[in-house]
Amino acid sequence: MIQIPRGTQDILPKDTYKWQYIENRLHSIAQNYNYKEIRTPVFESTELFVRGVGGSTDIVNKEMYTFKDKGDRSMTLKPEGTAPVVRSYIENKMQHDVNQPVKVYYQAPMFRYERRQKGRYRQFVQFGIEAIGVEDPLIDVEVLSMLMHIYQSFGLRNLKLHINSIGDQHSRAAYNQALVDHFRPSIHEFCSDCQVRIDTNPMRILDCKKDRDHPLVQNAPVIYDYLNDESKAYFEEVKQNLDALDIPYEVDYNLVRGLDYYTHTAFELMSDAEGFGAITTLCGGGRYNGLLELLDGPSETGIGFALSIERLLLALEAEGIELPEPEGIDLYICTLDQSASTAAGRLVHKLRTEGVSCDMDYKHRKLKAQMKDADRKGAAHTIVIGETELASGEAELKNMATGESEKISLDDIAEIRTIIEEK
Repeated sequence: MIQIPRGTQDILPKDTYKWQYIENRLHSIAQNYNYKEIRTPVFESTELFVRGVGGSTDIVNKEMYTFKDKGDRSMTLKPEGTAPVVRSYIENKMQHDVNQPVKVYYQAPMFRYERRQKGRYRQFVQFGIEAIGVEDPLIDVEVLSMLMHIYQSFGLRNLKLHINSIGDQHSRAAYNQALVDHFRPSIHEFCSDCQVRIDTNPMRILDCKKDRDHPLVQNAPVIYDYLNDESKAYFEEVKQNLDALDIPYEVDYNLVRGLDYYTHTAFELMSDAEGFGAITTLCGGGRYNGLLELLDGPSETGIGFALSIERLLLALEAEGIELPEPEGIDLYICTLDQSASTAAGRLVHKLRTEGVSCDMDYKHRKLKAQMKDADRKGAAHTIVIGETELASGEAELKNMATGESEKISLDDIAEIRTIIEEK
């Protein structure tokens, strides 16, 4: 038997309503903040991610699904959403859009070949936003407020927002040198990846999953001590505006973004709900002031975040939050013989085209079994059609909640729809 690929999942009809509910809310909130949807291809040129994510990252080195197309070009299923959005921004010259910053959101499957863990899949669905074209603490705060709004709108309460500043390029350069001086004498004690990172991107040593408990990591220099005056002032304004909105946060000086183009504000949202799991991060993001130029674009800045819907579902489960199940169908038509089935088929077709959700029996079961089926499908109304109803052209439309019945004409679709809508 052919089985589902490892690290993926089937989302069955009994659960898809949860995804639809979440997706609809995410779209609605994004639009309330005046973010417009953008859709980029599922696969892109591999070079986009090598340059945009970083050739020294685990994503590029270990996790990407890369293949050659029939033109012998290297393509990659997208492992994250920011680089494709920035590529589209540059290619479509969106810096000339009269509306600045350009504010977009996306929702799409992403692909990473990583070890299977609870809430982490090799194909996962990511929702993200990007605001490109303006560097201002108020935009950073807008992004953070939207992030908190999303999770709180689902009723989640065990949330912790961690923020930090990793400064401008000058501050980062000074901090990177401090990390090299700190780690170099003992770098042989670290994993092979970190022994490479000290020369390519020292900040990523602080993110290492293998060496996170090493004393030198615990006692590493703090980036705040290396921020210049401009970077400190920017961070202070972000915090002041968060305070003005009564958004609680914790300054976490160990929170960094290892990619070269990240600057200023970096953040993560955590869940401290009991039973959520060892990996507490729900969402992460930050400001990127060098990515567009890295991809041969204009000197523009951006900020964004991305969240996993799978992780959001886990957080809801951990806090015991149930999402509302959809209502059942408007109408179920029961039939007593083959001729009635033919008539019922015509009737459900007409009603569906008029916006009435309805179903009928296709297994030619007895009436009692059909009524049970109607109940399972949450039918608000039922109609029973047999020889008598076909001869008279009329039937009883029964309200399943009240038990009341009303005679209707089987040919009067408008009347049936009106009665159902009124009830």
